[in-house]
Amino acid sequence: MPLRAGWLALPLLAACAPVSEDTSVQPTPDKVSGALFVAGKFGNTLAKVDLATGEEVLRVDSCANPHELATSPDDKHVALACYGGTTVDIFRTSDLQKVTSINLGDGARPHGIFWHPNGSLYSTAEGHQAVYHIINPIPDGSHRAHVQRTLKYETGQRGSHMLAVSPDGTTAWTTDLGSRTVTRIDLVTSRPPMSATIGEEPEGIALTPDGETLWVSARGSDMAYALEPQSLKRIKDVPVGDFPLRIVLRPQGDYAVTSDLADGGLSVIDTATGAMVRSIAVSSREEAEAKTQVTILFSPDGERIYVAETMANTIAEVDFDSGEVLRRLPGEGGGDGIAIIE
Repeated sequence: MPLRAGWLALPLLAACAPVSEDTSVQPTPDKVSGALFVAGKFGNTLAKVDLATGEEVLRVDSCANPHELATSPDDKHVALACYGGTTVDIFRTSDLQKVTSINLGDGARPHGIFWHPNGSLYSTAEGHQAVYHIINPIPDGSHRAHVQRTLKYETGQRGSHMLAVSPDGTTAWTTDLGSRTVTRIDLVTSRPPMSATIGEEPEGIALTPDGETLWVSARGSDMAYALEPQSLKRIKDVPVGDFPLRIVLRPQGDYAVTSDLADGGLSVIDTATGAMVRSIAVSSREEAEAKTQVTILFSPDGERIYVAETMANTIAEVDFDSGEVLRRLPGEGGGDGIAIIE
């Protein structure tokens, strides 16, 4: 089955036996510490991997078809979007104890998720064609102002999948797979959402740290696009690798990186020039369908990239400067969404 045709059916493969790979402990890169959290979308699990040892130290049952993850500003909690259901679930990072479950309503299908430095959670709900703003996601009940509240903002677009939020928390953007659009949502005023057609099947989205440029990867076009965030005008069109499912920005803001599912690579874009400057081979094209790399995530210092190889049950740890795959960490149950604390 060709990978492009088969990718859209991947959620149906939960009952199939995934490709196995040796995830025994490998040499630990220097100065690596902290923990990696992995959502197993086929196993319906949430796991914690110790980055110093490379070993999985905890795994718990989560929810149906869990996808994206986000950690709280104080690193004490991790939020999980339950794509096969209706909730955003929050767990303690120390012991993976679930502390609360936020129900967005029947048919919500939460997917993209972002925990803002202001303390609020933001999540797409693909089934509702909406973005939710969750205020005080972990209420302490001590004061009325600390009560949890949920605000809904409709995109009016099909398949609102991934999202980005401005540094000041006033604006959100979604990629809308079914409508082939990117949508800007004003979170403060009643101004209606604005959408623009951007390539074929736009999915990945990332905002530069200064909030001045919005990067989008369109998996059906094999392109990355730099947009002016308010007008959604295209600034740069950048050809990248095959089927760029995700795009992330290095914390320093100097590079954007796409996860090219169909060729097993990463495309590195210089954000200053808008040019692709190199590619990193995480696996070969022949291995790409067996591994199926999905989510990518930078370490907080920008020195490493973590790549979820969903069908191989592994998370590749890649040195950004050299492009070397340092080791493969456990990603059991079809690891997809990943988050990190250090």
